[in-house]
Amino acid sequence: MPKQNIYDNDAFYENFKKIRESELNFNDVIETPIITKMLPDLKGKKILDIGCGMGQHAMQYAKSGALSVLGIDISEKMLSYAKENNSDESITYRKMALEDLEQLNETFDVITSSLAFDYAEDFGSLMKTIHAKLNENGVCVFSMSHPISTAYDGVYDRYTRTEQGERLYANLHNYGIEGLRQIHWVVDGYEVYHRTFSTLINSLASAGFIIEECRESKLPEEILRKFPEQFGGIIHQPDFIFFRCRK
Repeated sequence: MPKQNIYDNDAFYENFKKIRESELNFNDVIETPIITKMLPDLKGKKILDIGCGMGQHAMQYAKSGALSVLGIDISEKMLSYAKENNSDESITYRKMALEDLEQLNETFDVITSSLAFDYAEDFGSLMKTIHAKLNENGVCVFSMSHPISTAYDGVYDRYTRTEQGERLYANLHNYGIEGLRQIHWVVDGYEVYHRTFSTLINSLASAGFIIEECRESKLPEEILRKFPEQFGGIIHQPDFIFFRCRK
């Protein structure tokens, strides 16, 4: 299977880094608060963070009392940032693609992933591997782009807009056609895999997971009040979807 490593593209990495440093980055404003609320008690737990990126979540888990945190990522640039800015004696960072999870000899109490599964070509196989790497009664909590978002294929404008350009609502096109999407996000040729909501659910069930909770993202009211001009119809579109699953 192909292993995407767009984050080691110099232009993409530098622009992504600027986005993460912005006050309005969706990771900190929307994604992190939701996934944090869905996590089990991490004290004394052995944790695997898939697609750990810059290490913000790994450091969060360490501060929450995790026994150990293994953060894996395919990007050398992201891992370098993580080691420099989010290091702790309980955290180990390792270069590894999510497609290579079977190579891990360890098992874990909790497996997490923040917005990394969009890059997995075979989501069903990935879920089966994660299930196998969890200890008995282990928990997997992850976020990914919502199927409404990944359905976007760049053929039409993502939004219907007013004459002034304000976003009224998101357009949905080719939702039922699953597979690779190549769009412009920061750079040309950015790739994600689109799959329907039912495919996500069926893949988790086939892997043997019990789905304990599912959430869809929503912009916090305080952010909408503080930055009304930045968000038009985007309020009506869930950008991310979250699952908490138990083995």
